[in-house]
Amino acid sequence: MSARRKTEKKVEAAQAKAEPASKSEGAITIPASLTVKQLADLMGVSAVEVIKKLMRQGIMASINQVIDYQTAATITPDFGYQALAEQGPTQAALLAQRRKRFVEDDTGAQKPRPAVVTIMGHVDHGKTKLLDAIRETNVAATEVGEITQHIGAYQVEVHGQKITFLDTPGHEAFTAMRARGAQVTDTAILVVAADDGVMPQTIEAIDHARAAGVPIVVAINKMDKPEANAQRVKQQLADLGVVCEEWGGDVVCVPVSAKKKEGISDLLENLLIVAEMEELKANPERRAIGTVIEAKLDKSKGPLATVLVQIGTLKMGDPLVIGDTWGKVKAMFNDRGKRLKKAEPATPVEVLGLGSVPQAGDTFRVTATEREARTLAQRGQEEKRLATLRPISPPRLTELSSQIREGQVKELNIILKTDVQGSIEPIKTSLERLSIDEVKVNILHSGSGSITEGDVLLALASRGIILGFNTRPEPGAKQMAEAEGIDIRLYEVIYNLVDDVERAMKGMLEPTYVEVVEGHAEVRAIFAASRRAKVVGVYVSDGKVARGAGARIIRHGEVVFESTVSSLRRFKEDAKEVATGFECGVGIEGYNDFEIGDIIELYRRERQ
Repeated sequence: MSARRKTEKKVEAAQAKAEPASKSEGAITIPASLTVKQLADLMGVSAVEVIKKLMRQGIMASINQVIDYQTAATITPDFGYQALAEQGPTQAALLAQRRKRFVEDDTGAQKPRPAVVTIMGHVDHGKTKLLDAIRETNVAATEVGEITQHIGAYQVEVHGQKITFLDTPGHEAFTAMRARGAQVTDTAILVVAADDGVMPQTIEAIDHARAAGVPIVVAINKMDKPEANAQRVKQQLADLGVVCEEWGGDVVCVPVSAKKKEGISDLLENLLIVAEMEELKANPERRAIGTVIEAKLDKSKGPLATVLVQIGTLKMGDPLVIGDTWGKVKAMFNDRGKRLKKAEPATPVEVLGLGSVPQAGDTFRVTATEREARTLAQRGQEEKRLATLRPISPPRLTELSSQIREGQVKELNIILKTDVQGSIEPIKTSLERLSIDEVKVNILHSGSGSITEGDVLLALASRGIILGFNTRPEPGAKQMAEAEGIDIRLYEVIYNLVDDVERAMKGMLEPTYVEVVEGHAEVRAIFAASRRAKVVGVYVSDGKVARGAGARIIRHGEVVFESTVSSLRRFKEDAKEVATGFECGVGIEGYNDFEIGDIIELYRRERQ
């Protein structure tokens, strides 16, 4: 039986918590997937006995076969154990992590503030419709006749308490904010369609929320559909470590129908409960600090920025600085287009009066005087200029050992992408075993398919590296990684992948080399140079051909052989290199099976 798509912790963690449990203990914690041997070790029995029990269930499994939680749970009672699903990080742990995220200069005069909520989930699961339903139910009905303007964030009121929604749905938008240093969200709503269930982007959204230390509230949407199955969704989420309250977990799961606007009030009330648990507070009596949610240049109004006030109160006339720009608050508008004189903590407003358009994700700060704001903006411009001269690179595998010794790295965050789902679990288990006292190996996200821009964004936000097994980065992801300095490592053998990470942690990783393509040549004629060797007449279509260069033979778009250029001649004379537009004779070390039309790609390797 194939493994589940996701498991949150390694089996060894469960074994560390409880050595092979005695039968009197009665319960063992089992992850979403594990091997037959690992299950046997957890129960302290022979793997052969486990295999026999599985065979009686009609499941033919070997000792290293990966089975899922449900399969394991069907046979554990036969050995005297009750199976308990291993959960991911608890909401309490996430809340504790969340509280440490934003520390004020002064802790006095703090008052409760509204929660800031972001909606995430798989495409077409109803994120936008849910936002619209919340907005229409709580805003439009009470604001008849007012012009509604979209500013990227808005507030609703439930039983006299406010909730702020960031209208930037999608985990990639959420992570892009974090990648730029913005930590604005208190709670994430995970939208899962009841008829569709957990999908790849659902898993990604869970990983991105956990990486940010944000508690999750699940909205099981499309409950109006005949094929809706909320129990199936809850089971799929439980397999990922997101266990709903009614299943014994601590994650709030609310069935809703955005289309029929059903369950919206229950969802909002539960968001208030989670907010109470977070004990969200801020000091409204000091000068405002916050984050830019989005910014634009309006033809008539000039630079406009939608900002979220996080500490203090933003007032009309306040001088403020955002990165390398500054200005004075000339006007503030809420999402309904209403002018405001002040904006308290967790309030989103559109601000008019900046000198230029700031970057989304930047922090804004109100200063005592305009002169101070101008000075800080100039300093920001200088820091930006110096940053381009001396860029701070994200962690790289080659530098990991020195960073560990210097105490810069306490956790190695890894984004793992593989060609097939079945490769994920053995690689994850092997990598997590590498954790040592000085540094913990943390698999932030894993999945099958090519490496995407979303993976690069997550690596950037979490200061992680990307490991690819039998997969490649998409062109856009490759460009983004190169621009941001994100380390992408590609492997075709699992042992090489694991060994590289282990050697990097111990400071023994060999230097890496990058491939530089020097040119291409097309085979137009084939000659016998001797009984055993053949040379080809080629036309150099681009770049150059050099003796001793690396060479790969490409036929119909596929690489059929890889070696080096052993001989190079032009007009019967030996040559060191031949440039674009010329013909020459080429011999490839160890290869004679040429065909007319083959492409020879020439390359060299450079040490990074």
